[in-house]
Amino acid sequence: MEPSLLERAEAAKGFMPPDEGLALHRAGLDATRAVPGAPLVEIGSWCGKSGIYLGAAAREGGTVLVAVDHHRGSEENQPGWEWHDPSLVDPGVGLIDTLPTFRRTIWEAGLEPHVVAVVASSPVAASLVAGPAALVFVDGGHGAEPAHADYDAWSPKVAVGGLLAIHDVFPDPADGGRPPYEVYLRALADGFVDQAATGSLRVLRRDR
Repeated sequence: MEPSLLERAEAAKGFMPPDEGLALHRAGLDATRAVPGAPLVEIGSWCGKSGIYLGAAAREGGTVLVAVDHHRGSEENQPGWEWHDPSLVDPGVGLIDTLPTFRRTIWEAGLEPHVVAVVASSPVAASLVAGPAALVFVDGGHGAEPAHADYDAWSPKVAVGGLLAIHDVFPDPADGGRPPYEVYLRALADGFVDQAATGSLRVLRRDR
């Protein structure tokens, strides 16, 4: 990954450690080679950190990243919760709005031609994006309902030979919430095959 882009990715607001970000970038590159021309998709863009890692892979692979987020924050980002950031609240409406920060992050990285922002809920966006996708990265809401809804909506869109990446997978309940881990187990049961694991990031391949 270009050093300048890596520096911007590490500096962007977000919750992804550098080693997991680089692993995601590698997965994006692998996916563009396995399924040439198909887009990459991320569910949960927040402020653009993962968008730089995947956008850089999309640019190198000659495709685009479809970045899906309603930009109002997940449950854990709301006031009173641990991951709330008051600087991201739009004072005009009193709600979180990460879209301006996301757009600036992607623009400053020079990746606007390669990153398509879709501002919508995950299920609505899934109904609009036909697929197949070379890679789908699931990192949206981590509650049971949104996490499983993301998997239901997007896992069928992964192309044969393509990749499914899931963030915040913690086998030990003491380390984090269960829904992403449950989604990971569902993917294995549905025939996805483990390809790589870095920290809490799991990458699986669809062989059929």
